[in-house]
Amino acid sequence: MRTFVHSSRSSRVVFGFGTVDRLREEVGRLGCSRVLLLFSRVPADASARVREALGDLVVAEFDGAVMHTPVEVTEQALAVLRDASADCLVAVGGGSTTGLSKALALRTDLPQVILPTTYAGSEVTPVLGETRDGRKVTQSSAAILPETVVYDVNFSSTLPLGLSVTSGVNALAHAVEALYSAESNPLTDQQALDAISRIARALPRLADDPADPAARADLLHAAWLAGTCLATVGMGLHHKLCHTLGGSFDLPHAETHTVVLPHAMAYNAPAVPEVMRRIADALGAADAPSGVHDLVTSLGGPTSLRDLGMPESGLARAAELAAATPYPNPREVTAEGVAALLSDAWHGRRPTGGPAPAGDPLALLTDQVVASFAEAPDPRVRVLLTDLVRRLHGFVKDNDLTDSEWQYAIDFLTRTGQISGPTRQEFVLLSDTLGVSSAVDLLTNSRTPETTPSAVLGPFYVEGPPETALGNDISGGLPGSPLWVDVRILDTAGKPVEDAVVDVWQSNEDGFYDVQLPDLDGPVLRARLRSDGEGRITFWSILPSAYPIPDDGPVGQMLAAVGRHPYRAPHLHFMIDAAGHRRLITQLFVAGGDYLDSDTVFGVKDALVVDFTPHTGPTPDGRRIDGEWRRLDYTFHIAPLAG
Repeated sequence: MRTFVHSSRSSRVVFGFGTVDRLREEVGRLGCSRVLLLFSRVPADASARVREALGDLVVAEFDGAVMHTPVEVTEQALAVLRDASADCLVAVGGGSTTGLSKALALRTDLPQVILPTTYAGSEVTPVLGETRDGRKVTQSSAAILPETVVYDVNFSSTLPLGLSVTSGVNALAHAVEALYSAESNPLTDQQALDAISRIARALPRLADDPADPAARADLLHAAWLAGTCLATVGMGLHHKLCHTLGGSFDLPHAETHTVVLPHAMAYNAPAVPEVMRRIADALGAADAPSGVHDLVTSLGGPTSLRDLGMPESGLARAAELAAATPYPNPREVTAEGVAALLSDAWHGRRPTGGPAPAGDPLALLTDQVVASFAEAPDPRVRVLLTDLVRRLHGFVKDNDLTDSEWQYAIDFLTRTGQISGPTRQEFVLLSDTLGVSSAVDLLTNSRTPETTPSAVLGPFYVEGPPETALGNDISGGLPGSPLWVDVRILDTAGKPVEDAVVDVWQSNEDGFYDVQLPDLDGPVLRARLRSDGEGRITFWSILPSAYPIPDDGPVGQMLAAVGRHPYRAPHLHFMIDAAGHRRLITQLFVAGGDYLDSDTVFGVKDALVVDFTPHTGPTPDGRRIDGEWRRLDYTFHIAPLAG
């Protein structure tokens, strides 16, 4: 049984998009009416939005916050505060502005409202680091903890990618050290792992689209979680080093965290292997220290103290300062050990979880293979191959794989390739049935609430389907319940998207696609249409049916071996391309259809399960139908391309 103590000191948190509009209300909740507004290096529109929200509550402003909270700057701001007789502090910005607000609160006991524009996380902690005479001193007090934090995702949406990366890794450091803190507990563990996972997912998405609102929201959520960990449990070697380097050598705060974190993790890894395994799992990496380093490298973040302006001559002094005062850390902190850590960080070397155990030939082999990728010109190629090899070698070791088992795997993949061709892609089926296609879809095509969810492409899409006019029948006379499809394509502002190219394809009544039926004369149940001025496309088809994926090949043998059925829930495929917009690949599933809860490719999303409504009598275009026909009405929302 695990023994722990948990103490909770929390701020009031207001989180969302546009929450700055609640700022005046939050100041009023604190019983205040005279605000000193603090900011530094924030976008002009952000400070303007805060002024607008506060109105006449602002009685003074101070824009001189700087890194590491030097006491002389605090004294200047304190004079402004007293001259204005302010009764509340409102700070908008990153860690420097938050630090100044905390320093003023410590001296005056005034309430604080913080609006973060970065992912520092310090806004929810009772910790203050101040610099005096070139030395940074940290203290904790209930008076330091801000009363209210207003997280407005819009305020971080324009943070440049470089700053987003270093600020995000700064938050990551809080979560990492919380997991091996002497004061860790199950609640902070859960918060820390959630934060690590969100950061690892969100930062690469920002590299593709720096304005991605869902990624920005994930990062801000993670910063809150990681900061809460920092407020609850003690930190270790990493934070001690960063405070030493920042206060004594005036290195930039977030960038220093970014460079040092993987090396501090590698230093502690031998003492906490299980914690490092959990961190690696949350990162989606084979090894935690190198996983963090590779993440930073892939995003173009800093990896060397030398590049941050740290003099090599100062490394020994920094190591002595960091080791001079005892503090909790999983591994004993020695000046020699820290000096080696700092040397690696200064040179920008790639860390590992520790040297291979003596006499472990597999570990040595893995390191040799990984080292062979070190000079890869494309850093992304190096990261992917390194992670792949470590995971494959780990799989071999963890499962004690035999020669015959590996030979069977090679044969399975060979047969998968041999059966693939222009009308059948067995590798896509394999990816689909293992859930890999859906996993990549979730990470690559994550949608905001304002856009339609994506879905997997599947193995039966054919490039260049025949174009047809709106209102035509694409069924080619095949039997089935007639289906009238009337869908619209709108942008995220609700404006119709004209001339969108929409490819549609589906199975027949018996669950086969046309490419599986060689006797058919030409393509059927697939077409290309173009939306009209209202963003609308219409066509006749037949109700799609549930169907088995092809199970006469290697993938079918795999499903049979594990007792899984091969069926897909009934659905209609859509691929929507429009100038100035992101491509949307998705599927609409028939509500009430079979296999919705056990789709063999894991492709069903609740938001894509819709009514194919039964009707009798007159049809929308006057077509005469005896008996029942179905109607599908739906509105797609597609996202604009990042500007």
